[in-house]
Amino acid sequence: MYVLTLNEIDRSSAAVAGGKGAHLGELSRIEGVRVPAGFCVTTEAFRRTLADAPSIDDRLAALSRLTADDRDGIRILSAEIRQAIEAMAVPGELAAAVTDAVGRFGEHAAYAVRSSATAEDLPTASFAGQQDTYLNIVGPTAILQHIGRCWASLFTERAVTYRLRNGFDHRKIHMAVVVQQMVFSQAAGILFTADPVSGNRKVATVDAGFGLGEALVSGLVNPDVFTVRDGEVVARTIAAKQLAVQARPTGGTQEVAIDPERQEQPALTDEQVVRLVRLGRRIEAHFGRPQDIEWCLVDDDFQIVQSRPITTLFPVPQTGDQGNQVFLSVGHQQMMTDAMRPLGVSMWQLTAMAPMYEAAGRLFVDATARLASAAVRPGFLDLVGRADPLIRDALETVLDRGDFITPVPDAAPAGPPAGGASAPAPIETDPAIVTELVERSRATTDALRDAIAPLTGPALFDFLLEAFQEHKRILGDPVSMQAIMAGMDATWWLNDHLQEWLGEKNAADTLTLSAPHNITSEMGLDLLDVADAIRPFPEVLAFLQGVDNDDFLDELPKYEGGAAARDAIQAYLDRYGMRCAGEIDITRPRWSESPSTLVPLILDNVKLFEPGAAQQRFEQGRQKALAFRQDVLERLRALPDGEQKAAETERMIDRVRTFIGYREYPKYNLISRYFVYKQALLGEAERLVRAGVLPDQEDIFYLTFQELHEVVRTHEVDGHLVQERKDAFRSYQSLTPPRVLTSDGEAINGAYRRDDVPAGALVGLPVSAGTIEGRARVILDLAKADLEPGDILVTAFTDPSWSPLFVGITGLVTEVGGLMTHGAVIAREYGLPAVVGVDQATRLIQDGQRIRVHGTDGYVELLESPVA
Repeated sequence: MYVLTLNEIDRSSAAVAGGKGAHLGELSRIEGVRVPAGFCVTTEAFRRTLADAPSIDDRLAALSRLTADDRDGIRILSAEIRQAIEAMAVPGELAAAVTDAVGRFGEHAAYAVRSSATAEDLPTASFAGQQDTYLNIVGPTAILQHIGRCWASLFTERAVTYRLRNGFDHRKIHMAVVVQQMVFSQAAGILFTADPVSGNRKVATVDAGFGLGEALVSGLVNPDVFTVRDGEVVARTIAAKQLAVQARPTGGTQEVAIDPERQEQPALTDEQVVRLVRLGRRIEAHFGRPQDIEWCLVDDDFQIVQSRPITTLFPVPQTGDQGNQVFLSVGHQQMMTDAMRPLGVSMWQLTAMAPMYEAAGRLFVDATARLASAAVRPGFLDLVGRADPLIRDALETVLDRGDFITPVPDAAPAGPPAGGASAPAPIETDPAIVTELVERSRATTDALRDAIAPLTGPALFDFLLEAFQEHKRILGDPVSMQAIMAGMDATWWLNDHLQEWLGEKNAADTLTLSAPHNITSEMGLDLLDVADAIRPFPEVLAFLQGVDNDDFLDELPKYEGGAAARDAIQAYLDRYGMRCAGEIDITRPRWSESPSTLVPLILDNVKLFEPGAAQQRFEQGRQKALAFRQDVLERLRALPDGEQKAAETERMIDRVRTFIGYREYPKYNLISRYFVYKQALLGEAERLVRAGVLPDQEDIFYLTFQELHEVVRTHEVDGHLVQERKDAFRSYQSLTPPRVLTSDGEAINGAYRRDDVPAGALVGLPVSAGTIEGRARVILDLAKADLEPGDILVTAFTDPSWSPLFVGITGLVTEVGGLMTHGAVIAREYGLPAVVGVDQATRLIQDGQRIRVHGTDGYVELLESPVA
């Protein structure tokens, strides 16, 4: 079929009618929603026409090989394809079908001819504005000509770039064209059924202007903007609308001036705005998600000419609770805000100490109960604020509204503030405690590895469910928790008191240099030792320069010194091979699975450091901490009550150096156990592939643990579900999770609210003292790091896997992080000035730009731009 009327189309028709056509057909079925009548030229017509131009296939293949950054290649190829399509003759049978349809709707009527691609108006990618629309087209000949132009618009530069960035195959996307009776509106605009900026689902916004909607879409005029909540206009901004777009009597459109006395009149009355939002809510309910709706007003009656999902909104976690809720991002606490695959999400949920809720591949915890309790709230906010002031500010923003969270009566009198520096954890300052905790953790992981080895099938999953309970017990071990809190409390005590007594900011940063038992800092130093083992062998270094696969370890013994190099790398992998970037997601490839990830880091270490650098750096840090300790104690003794202050401080220094390094070990143990789980599950996946149940081993990553358990039991899998999950995961990667998210969908990221930084500086959280100036290296992928001496690392976040990179940098700036997150702890350990929580740092700081990092005061100055 080349032509279908809108009445013959519904939301399931995207393959033949494109996204816009399918949505318009579905809209026409909603009671009370008026859609201009018309028909759709199907994707079959598009394919039939392109079949007469086989040369386009070669150009499409070439286009698919380009990257989104290849602007010249995209410009040239896309122009060639558009010209070829517009030059093609429309097949006779198609022209006849279109002419017949125009005759049925009115041969002399005016029409809107609108592109409708199969990848348009999807729940995960709107493709808004990527293809063309033509208004007020009259007569079959003109309509056929503009149908060809719509087909060609599938290959505009912006549409091609959008598809490349979002992972769509040009050869699998086809174009339908919607032809609708023209609406000559007095006003037109856009309705968002959720606030597109804040994400609040209870707030709708209406943009409105005079005449046709093209004036707003093209940016010709500023619209009137109305904000509606609970059926009432709560805010309005009326623009001076000097121009409008109207239909020409002979076809096409024209810009016309608006009479001066009308320019600042609202395009809609409040009653019309509220009525429009009510109509939008009906459409939203029908499609099941917030909508971006294009509307026209004709004689006080609204007609809907498009509705598509708002794809930029961050989804709201679903808990089953109907009350107001406030969620905190787990990813911001774990320094990993990327989307996780379903298996990774479910494994974290099953092993976490608190209930966690998924949204867009991220995890959140519900903080509502803590915020509702007058007794718990102050200590909770204090603990959160010490870790990440932006989260505290976001929570206080919600609390200040007064009506979002309902206070609850407290069952018992308030205790001491949670996490307060004045209440050290009740544990002795004894290094043997840490040694025993580490040995106990190693023993439990070894026992897990031995017990899981012979298990397969349902017996494996039964065992894993028991192992997850043991996992939680280990995480919640009281002595382990006391050791962690002892280090954190001592850090806060030292920072607070030494600033008060001596004016020293963040004194604990220096006092904790080269603290013992820090497995994450040891990981970075140990890779320096690997570089020492490889440095003497030129053949090995030359071979490693060309490594592009993960089989290189088997090749190394062929070269002089290769066996020793292999043994050094393998020993490193034996201790740290369970780690990787984004390691809380069990589906991420571990270093043991992809050892080539480490090669650039090893080569950088060879280039940047002399032999013995690991021991030298550790000893330098230890000596610096020792000297600062002596200096602090001597200065304290000179104060009133100095002996007492010095004695208290000395005890706290001993305490922080005893326990602060252990802060990193529970995460190491957790990830070690995760790798054991993963290897067992991949073994099951391999058996499922051999049995023909799964086409690919990594398909299990798109199933939850519970679903995988069922697949192993039944040997049946829903392939469509796996593909849907893959598509959803790809869409989630483009979303940025907020630090705080309400059940209304409002995303709140907080603000620092500081006025004590230089103009133009980027504000963040000071986590490691010192000031450093150097070249910024903006690195988003650890495997692509390429450092020079003096470089400052700028990235989105750093989990422990980034630690080996820290030995080669002089400063750190991240978008995500807190005082006690891993990047901050290791920056202090290595003595790197660091500022974290710098909003949009990777966008605002250019790669190669000179910057100055103020790690003591928490801001970054942008100096000269990079040399082109």
